[in-house]
Amino acid sequence: MKKILLIEDDSDLFALLQYNLEKEGFGLTGLQTGKGAIELCRQVRPDLILLDIMLPDSDGLDICKGIRKDPDLAAIPIIFLTARAAETDRIVGLEIGANDYVVKPFSVRELIARIKLQFRNQVKPSRVLEAAGIALDRTSCQVHVNGVPLALTATEFRLLEFLMSRPGVVFSREQLLNAVWGQDRAITDRAVDVYVLRLRQKVERDPANPLLIHSIRGFGYTFEPSRDRAAIA
Repeated sequence: MKKILLIEDDSDLFALLQYNLEKEGFGLTGLQTGKGAIELCRQVRPDLILLDIMLPDSDGLDICKGIRKDPDLAAIPIIFLTARAAETDRIVGLEIGANDYVVKPFSVRELIARIKLQFRNQVKPSRVLEAAGIALDRTSCQVHVNGVPLALTATEFRLLEFLMSRPGVVFSREQLLNAVWGQDRAITDRAVDVYVLRLRQKVERDPANPLLIHSIRGFGYTFEPSRDRAAIA
């Protein structure tokens, strides 16, 4: 079941969309204010977000920007629902990261068609991530290095999966904590350093001179193989 997060302050429209979306087989969670929207998104991990722009306590554009800045939420499709019909408003909405822009009043049937189109366009994530001789299987939760099984803890696996799925992107310790450990945690950002060190000891030929997981001084960490793993194994 695809999960949809609805952020809409109009009670009647909220109820109408909830009824019709659930009738179509979607799971729906929502808010009628913008406060806590990004946090709820992190908790629910929806497959798509329906977002009103003119909320009583927030600007939907700012919420969209916040979602797009979060590395673990950035890929979620966002459809704006708004009374702002001007061409400039549409352009701004799409430029800051919305996937679609629907102007009120709208046909519920058309909105559902647009939602289904977003799901058809989604690229299914690869079951196996491969880079520099490392093969990470998301289904079996197994990792092999040059064909040799690698013993990783659950946290080490999640950290490696997150980094490998976004090669070349630099993440701060805070971003990695949010993505791998979640919001409810009782650890400091230095735990990231400890786990990166453990990963390097398992996947790098020379952990002191890493070729896969790099430290970016003043920023954080990135997974970016310097060359083919087979050449250094």
